[in-house]
Amino acid sequence: MATEQEPAAHPTVALTGATGFIGSAVLGALAARGVRVRALARKPPRTAGPGTDWVPGDLADPAALTALCTGARVLVHLASRVDGGAEECEAVNDRGTAALMAAATRAGVTRIVHLSTAAVYGEGPHAGIEVDEVPPAPVSEASRTRLLGEAHALAAGGYVLRPGLVTGTGDRWVVPALAELVRRVPVRWEGGDTRLSMVDRADLARLVTALALDEHAAPPGVHHASHPEPVRGGDLLAALDALGLLPAPGGPAVPWEECRRLLAAAPGRVSERQFGLIARDHWYRSDRIWRLAACPPGPGPLARLPQAAAWYREVLG
Repeated sequence: MATEQEPAAHPTVALTGATGFIGSAVLGALAARGVRVRALARKPPRTAGPGTDWVPGDLADPAALTALCTGARVLVHLASRVDGGAEECEAVNDRGTAALMAAATRAGVTRIVHLSTAAVYGEGPHAGIEVDEVPPAPVSEASRTRLLGEAHALAAGGYVLRPGLVTGTGDRWVVPALAELVRRVPVRWEGGDTRLSMVDRADLARLVTALALDEHAAPPGVHHASHPEPVRGGDLLAALDALGLLPAPGGPAVPWEECRRLLAAAPGRVSERQFGLIARDHWYRSDRIWRLAACPPGPGPLARLPQAAAWYREVLG
């Protein structure tokens, strides 16, 4: 289904997750291209921007899914449940995605872009792996059910994107978690030499938009979708320190097992599993999709941090 090339005139794009962290950036990128967007939302904004029609409802509402997809040529599915228990995550990430893909198939949608996460690979460490070079081994209900959701998108012929850490304006997890962790574990985690797959949300939105609208050589299937250059953990903390957002820890290099002990001794919101996603290698080779989509990846997430500095200062208090 998704192998068909779109004509020069842009089709109507059906969009889920349009009010979220990444979805709002994708909505803006689509609007900048002059595309007509039909967006699903439980609580649509009171005022719709030009070129956007809002469909009230959610992924459990068959009538809303039909209204969303009817007449659309492209579906961009960004909505997901990123926390909660098994039933909550299954309802959105598994059953909701299955229902949406079925509605898209019935409506004759010809191109699908589905957002997943590199967290489906599990704890790691992972250093420079290709797609499914190691088998997915999700450890949270959110990532387990997002992996199930991938299967529905793949069966419908879609592009499935697995980004790593996503930063930028609207980020309520990555940098806030780092701010907590440098207080709880004020040492140089693994010497700051860990490598992380990251992408700024605006760059990820450009990639999603290119896959949705442009003629390109990218095949349907699973693709890693971080910036091609991994970020060194110490460089990330130094960049945040330079912006006055948090103090980069100094002192000796401390191995992972000692970092775990220090974390356990200072309880907080961020779990050991989440700490591991930041303090150990989680690097997934991502250069292929940018090249095939003919989408320049941009200068990288560290270069984009100053644009989000005001947001992070507000969030961090």
